[in-house]
Amino acid sequence: MINSAVLVLNRYYQPVHVTSVKRAFSLLYQGVAKAIDQQYRLYEFADWAALSATNDCITTINRTIRVPRVLVLSAYDHLPRGRVRFSRLNIYARDADTCQYCGKNLPRSDLNLDHVMPRTQGGKTTWENVVCSCVPCNLKKGGRTPEQADMRLLKKPVRPRWTPLFRGASRKVTYQEWLPFLHLADASYWNVELLDE
Repeated sequence: MINSAVLVLNRYYQPVHVTSVKRAFSLLYQGVAKAIDQQYRLYEFADWAALSATNDCITTINRTIRVPRVLVLSAYDHLPRGRVRFSRLNIYARDADTCQYCGKNLPRSDLNLDHVMPRTQGGKTTWENVVCSCVPCNLKKGGRTPEQADMRLLKKPVRPRWTPLFRGASRKVTYQEWLPFLHLADASYWNVELLDE
């Protein structure tokens, strides 16, 4: 429970990050953030701790405290950069760990990347030309285009929009309390950026 996810909003109620419950309680206790409930009421730590907790709670020595699922930062008004880092794991996240040729959903260890327009034919390493594929489909396609290999893409690859989940850890879990604040939620953020060769 302590490592589950909490959505963090700036003071304009725009999502900026996903953090752990442990970090959320730290922010709440320090007065850096306030918890928000489903009726959009804000609570400081003492008020939040005084609320009754039945489920989704942590227990300390002398009390049980409900886990906040959304925090609002008191003074932070910046927006995160709208760019998703071009990386192997962000491509896996964009494609939902699914081969874009056969449609099989596989563990990431069984997936690789494929250039739709092969590099040998002038294809670039970009969001719009790289897709997630399973090893058998990648071998079948080889250095050909999908049309040349008589294969079909499930969907056209595009650059994903930024969401706070791209900044958080690899989580596909969202909570009902997050929905009013999110437009699109589907992936993860990893630090290694792929280079165009």
